[in-house]
Amino acid sequence: MSAVTDTVRRGAPVAGGGISGSIRDSLVVARRNLLRMARIPEMVIFGLLQPIMFVVLFTYVFGGSMNIGGSFDKATYTNFLMAGIFAQTVTFATAGAGAGIADDMHKGLIDRFRSLPMARGAVLTGRTLADLVQTAITLAVLALVGWLVGWRVGVPDPTNVGKVLGAFGLMLLLGYAFTWVGALIGLSVRTPEAATSGGLVWLFPVTFISNAFVDTSNMTPWLRHVADWNPFSATVQAARELFGSPGVSNSSAWPMENPVWASLIYSIIIIVVFRTLAVRKYRSASA
Repeated sequence: MSAVTDTVRRGAPVAGGGISGSIRDSLVVARRNLLRMARIPEMVIFGLLQPIMFVVLFTYVFGGSMNIGGSFDKATYTNFLMAGIFAQTVTFATAGAGAGIADDMHKGLIDRFRSLPMARGAVLTGRTLADLVQTAITLAVLALVGWLVGWRVGVPDPTNVGKVLGAFGLMLLLGYAFTWVGALIGLSVRTPEAATSGGLVWLFPVTFISNAFVDTSNMTPWLRHVADWNPFSATVQAARELFGSPGVSNSSAWPMENPVWASLIYSIIIIVVFRTLAVRKYRSASA
């Protein structure tokens, strides 16, 4: 029995037929996770509640107190805020991704996948793709909530719809990139609780030491430098420009002057680095 199992495991990475087989295996795993989400709607509902609360609280509690470009107007702050809330939402999905993978590891589901003739990286890729779909649904609902509290896109011309979609595309790409960070964390800890805690520890400084909620010009010089070069800040600034409300950034840092390119470059680098590390961790765990 052991010899048969070892033979199956050695054949698993190539049994799918190269790249096409890996893609097919990834889509099968993604479908499995999406069906699981559909059967447990609480996962989606609770994933929606937190960003909605952030929108409402920041808009109505802090909206009239924030100085944005010399204005304390709530509508101005709402347009400034929403790009940050959107970006925060996609990045906070990382904690859930890590916890989900850790839970699968804890229950032995990953071991079952390892015994199947499938590409090793497909398990992680499928999981991250399913999380990406859930994040996209959350963003769509959040955009509606933002509209209800006064958020308006500054480029109403129908020819600029592509820019708005591009802004959401950049945020989803960043969210997908950070999901691989969550995958690595989920593979590195022993329990889902530890994965959740580990996922949130680094997310808070990344999202709050940024231009998401405040004008970075009010920060101390060294902290503003960190915020301006934060990958999260680049995506937020890119979204604001594509939405037609670029905010008040007057930084000379390259990511703030070229936020769209910076966002793309940052996200691609994060995906390449952390996907490689996560798949390597997965393989070493199965050795």
